[in-house]
Amino acid sequence: MTRFDDLADAVLAGGVATADDALDVLRATDDELLALVTAAARLRRKHFGNTVKVNYLVNLKSGLCPEDCHYCSQRLGSQADILKYTWLGADEAVEQATAGLRGGASRICMVSSGRGPTDRDVERVAGMVGALKSEHPDVEVCACLGLLKDGQAERLRAAGVDAYNHNINTAESHHDDIVTSHTYADRVDTVNRAKEAGLSPCSGLIAGLGESDEQLVEALVALRDLGSDSIPVNFLMPFDGTPLEGTWELTPGRCLRILAAARFVCPDKEIRIAGGREMHLRSLQGLALHVANSLFLGDYLTSEGQAAEADLELIRDNGFVVLGAETAPAEAADSHDPSKRRRGAGTDVPANA
Repeated sequence: MTRFDDLADAVLAGGVATADDALDVLRATDDELLALVTAAARLRRKHFGNTVKVNYLVNLKSGLCPEDCHYCSQRLGSQADILKYTWLGADEAVEQATAGLRGGASRICMVSSGRGPTDRDVERVAGMVGALKSEHPDVEVCACLGLLKDGQAERLRAAGVDAYNHNINTAESHHDDIVTSHTYADRVDTVNRAKEAGLSPCSGLIAGLGESDEQLVEALVALRDLGSDSIPVNFLMPFDGTPLEGTWELTPGRCLRILAAARFVCPDKEIRIAGGREMHLRSLQGLALHVANSLFLGDYLTSEGQAAEADLELIRDNGFVVLGAETAPAEAADSHDPSKRRRGAGTDVPANA
């Protein structure tokens, strides 16, 4: 038994992980990493079994944002080479969402850039949600449109939206170092508006923004206190052309520790491996699924993810099933034909080394 098993026992018995507990998780040594994952996996299995919830992003409006979030490729003044376009039409939004549903997603996340929606924008999204649910009645829809004003959360709920995402992104004590065009309180207010309207609150963070261990823990405890049902854990993708370009603070092990801390602090909440997982977890993505119980399928807002089939293979190969599917699909015996060597010894082609 390790101290992390003792912590898991305490949480499973109804205890609450403290800030000091979470700091201890973040500071686990490399020698302790597998033991930490094993302990956190007990909580994951208790609450979510062997299922993985698959989410799919549809970027309804890309770029052209007036906010100054330092981490964001869509921010005001960003020189990042990304797609920029105004609102998708309802037909295209439904088409994009349907592609994700075909890939195994059960939740569609409909996202737009900007400070927050106008009432006209809310009506536009309401129409998209109605069209999507008329074709796919069982789909969950999470909207992410920015800061909400009076009545907008209620309108979205009436239109059939199930959840609302608005990430706090970082600790309150670190917020003003990464954005000045809105406050931390603005973000918390929007999460509370969503909750009060009956929408499931979805709020998470971005790791790798220059925050300290203490600030990461501060953010996780804040998410617990906010009652976030779904917690996306993003890892900074430092786009060229943004203030945080060239920022590389994360290692695969660090990312695993962050996910484990999230699991101990919020044991019964959906912990989602979100943007940057391929870049930062790399070969440890499979281990991460033993801590987290959710991921995004395919691409993100302005960056490409790994192939959707690779995501589904990742789930299957680690002994999990997609939420909503009774069993993992059988893997065809010939799905991975041997790749015949045509380089290196005996050839004129350079070796693979």
